[in-house]
Amino acid sequence: MTHSHFSEFYKKTKVERIKALLDAKVIQIEDALLLFENPALSDQLADNMIENQLTQYSLPLGVALHFLIDNQTYQVPMVTEEPSVIAAASSAAKVIAQAGGFKTHLSERKMIGQVALKDVPNLAFALEELASHKVAILEKANDAHPSIVKRGGGADKVEFRTIPATEHSPTFLVVHVHVNVLEAMGANIVNTMMEAIASFIENLTHGKILMSILSNYATECLATATCQIPLSLLKRGEYSGEEVRDALIEASQFAYADPYRATTHNKGIMNGIDATVLATGNDWRAIEAGAHAYAAKSGQYRSLSVWEKADNGDLKGSLTLPLPIGFVGGSIGIHPTAQFSQRLLSIKSAKELESVIVSVGLAQNFAALRALVTEGIQKGHMGLQARSLAISAGASGNEIEYVATELKKQTHMNLETAVSLLNSFKQMN
Repeated sequence: MTHSHFSEFYKKTKVERIKALLDAKVIQIEDALLLFENPALSDQLADNMIENQLTQYSLPLGVALHFLIDNQTYQVPMVTEEPSVIAAASSAAKVIAQAGGFKTHLSERKMIGQVALKDVPNLAFALEELASHKVAILEKANDAHPSIVKRGGGADKVEFRTIPATEHSPTFLVVHVHVNVLEAMGANIVNTMMEAIASFIENLTHGKILMSILSNYATECLATATCQIPLSLLKRGEYSGEEVRDALIEASQFAYADPYRATTHNKGIMNGIDATVLATGNDWRAIEAGAHAYAAKSGQYRSLSVWEKADNGDLKGSLTLPLPIGFVGGSIGIHPTAQFSQRLLSIKSAKELESVIVSVGLAQNFAALRALVTEGIQKGHMGLQARSLAISAGASGNEIEYVATELKKQTHMNLETAVSLLNSFKQMN
């Protein structure tokens, strides 16, 4: 559903974009003022967020438009330095919205904590002891964090894994505890619980504790987005809808089969996911690590998304990955721009944010594959790359637009050419 205020949004100035968001009632006047002021973090806040703080490193925050997800429209904040990511996400979302939008499915939001043991003298005895003390393990874990239990969450499942010895490692016995962390990402909650049960587990098994910590491989917190696009919406230039569909499916099959291609395929997905995770104050390193581990769950690194032909001939896409993001806690509660991002999205829960983020990943993937199998990936990058080169050459004001426009006409689009064009422009004026 395209909002009339967002027509040719990319051509508007920053002031016009903020006014369009205001007019569309996506943001309030207080947020508009925040965007105009573009305030940095206070030194005191920055100094308390990290150690040895020296200054701040800025990245642009933009908005991807037209996302229709589970029949709800979202304008999505994204923080990225890479040209064309936001444009690609918006373009793909617009097409998919016309096709009915994204549908999402979320598993339970649970994090996994690990207590790893080594030198266990009798594995069979240890496993029996652990199995007969599951309730006690859960009680001790929950006693360590009563506030999460009071709010309806907490540890609720215990599992055990034996990892056989290899040429390079001994046998490990690992206790997994599943924890419902509610609206938090949950790292501190889970780590506190695992450290609290470590000595009890050590006494039960007579092994030695190696470590107690959460796992970022959040296989109990999966998010799936799907979409289905008719051929009429897949036409692109000289390419028919059927040609685009078939080529995109083959590109998906190539990424499934070849780890070299899968790596770049998944990086494209993460372009959008990381940008939204970062904008909302979440831990993008944790999301990256879990996503790539999930891509290798079969024993070979594969594509995270699947594109195939629907029964009626449409193109059907799906993306599943672990998404243990938070809605409260950590930097989310203290970073003013992260709080603004939540207001821009108008979301009410971590689950809703999961739905948005996984849909952004699928949109980004569709945009990249569609470009690759039609005009190629570079065309979309060229405009913003030309502007970057113009600025690097020293252009400012109306010089940027002139140099960028002329650069795109040149055989060699590089810094040397940009400098030459800028000098010519200055001589003419």
